[in-house]
Amino acid sequence: MHALRRWWHDTAGGLPATFWYLWAGLLINRAGAFAMLFLSLYLTDVRGASEGLAGTVVGAYGAGGAAGVLLGGVLADRWGRRATLLAAHLATVGLMVALAFTRPLLLIAVLSALIGVVHSMPSPAFVAAIVDVVPAERRSRAFNLQFWAFNLGMAVASLLAGVLAEASFTALFLVDAGATLTAAAVIAWKVPETLRLARPAADPPPATAAPKSIRTRRPGLHTALTDRTFLVFVGLTFVLAVLTMQTSTIMPLAMRADGLGPSAYGLVVALGGALIVVGQLFVPRLIDRHRKDVVLAASTALLALGFGALAIADELAIYLGAAVVWTVGSMLAAPPNAQINADLAPPQLRARYQSVFYLTFPAAAFVAPTLGGVSLQHLGDRHWLIVGGLGLLAALGHLLAGPSRERHVAALRRAVDREPATPADRVPTG
Repeated sequence: MHALRRWWHDTAGGLPATFWYLWAGLLINRAGAFAMLFLSLYLTDVRGASEGLAGTVVGAYGAGGAAGVLLGGVLADRWGRRATLLAAHLATVGLMVALAFTRPLLLIAVLSALIGVVHSMPSPAFVAAIVDVVPAERRSRAFNLQFWAFNLGMAVASLLAGVLAEASFTALFLVDAGATLTAAAVIAWKVPETLRLARPAADPPPATAAPKSIRTRRPGLHTALTDRTFLVFVGLTFVLAVLTMQTSTIMPLAMRADGLGPSAYGLVVALGGALIVVGQLFVPRLIDRHRKDVVLAASTALLALGFGALAIADELAIYLGAAVVWTVGSMLAAPPNAQINADLAPPQLRARYQSVFYLTFPAAAFVAPTLGGVSLQHLGDRHWLIVGGLGLLAALGHLLAGPSRERHVAALRRAVDREPATPADRVPTG
């Protein structure tokens, strides 16, 4: 019993009550965000669209997502985290209901693009709010739980979506809207505005206290886009995202070439999801005593080895074994990746930095299939050796960039420490 209590404390102890309401809102949001998973099937099977047109509409959703990430970051730093979350969730409800009853394909495309915008807006606001209320020494476990909730919610969404799509696509969109409205209700009821916790309580510290990349320009979105230390980290995260995107873009093609059908692919994906749901809660005790750059280097190396092993994969057992390796890498990477991103952001620009960071994922979703398909077609199994080599280079990059990144973070913390204590240091735990 003592060991169980100790594990719970290391995994989830000491986190503010506001964090748990944000976590619940995220879980409900992800569990209910299933309608767009079946958008292409809805367009072809119900609306009679061609595969090419369906792909274009789904692409519009993705393009909207890239715009929504940046918009959400700017609004969360200007309006506030709570206001942005509520606006995005309520807009999603209205657009999803409209999509359920819309018939013209052009209007469906417009609605899909707008839904892409509002679906992506909450991401930087959610993370910025977590950083606002969770003390620095506890953020690793908070981000670990966030990653776990995201994947648990997606697993639930996948199961619900299949059942609802068999019954009615209209019901699929309406239930999605209902889940989003429930998440909005939790946020409206229990989550206070946290932006004030990120703003200085007095005059800002002298300019010489801040890192050069921060103090040489007027703060704004461009600050994140020209912060070299941050952009190096974003670039390394982009490589990690390209690696993880292989599972949903290129790996199915490779498995088909090896004579393995959709059920085999589903088993590989399900194994990864099950490992995350069961094992993610044990990650904090494994990594908390190690430097974040070392953990990221090790996790990226595992991803590289897992995908590199597909160069010799020709049967399901090898794919399953490789999936275990790269999934463990993803699990280890999630908390330090989010924590470093939070550490690099000046308090008044937290959401903007988050929005630039989250751009790596739609960018990877475009690059991975576009270049990966050509690579697999012309290079065959050697494609996986290139992917593995790219991952190993990124792992080395984390080790090389780590020390300067830590100096940058330390300088930023010294600047923040010159300010009076904010209410973030006094948030009650629960």
